[in-house]
Amino acid sequence: MVCPVGRKHVELWAGYALVVLGVVVVAIDPGHWAHITLGLLLALGGAGLAAHGHMIKAPVLEVSDGEFRYQRGRYIVRVPFHDIGSYYVLPGRIRSLGLCDSTGRPKRFPSLQSRRAARTYLPLTGMTSPAKVESFMAVAGIPPRKRSLTS
Repeated sequence: MVCPVGRKHVELWAGYALVVLGVVVVAIDPGHWAHITLGLLLALGGAGLAAHGHMIKAPVLEVSDGEFRYQRGRYIVRVPFHDIGSYYVLPGRIRSLGLCDSTGRPKRFPSLQSRRAARTYLPLTGMTSPAKVESFMAVAGIPPRKRSLTS
């Protein structure tokens, strides 16, 4: 899965399900070595998957000290408010947030994890509600692109 938060939920639920399945396999026939080995392998795999799921971080949008801040893991983008004219949310399965300058041109950001040279959007997650992003940006005082005075 591509969506970080969606992948987090899948890994957590699958990990817990594998742990429970491992316990059930051992409980069926605790005297047979094959059941114990299979149950132990399932439980260890599930515990590893659940632990990895707990380590996945969702993107964070913040407003502080006159700047907009986006953080996803170790990737951080800081943009002063006077450089932002408007924003837009790209629809689709994997949502993204685009920022525009005061003339309406999309801002370019360095790539995430060296995958591309630059991008004009900041990846959110498929589980991020566009209404939630719109309300956050309204509180921050950044107008949507379709209502921007300069575009």
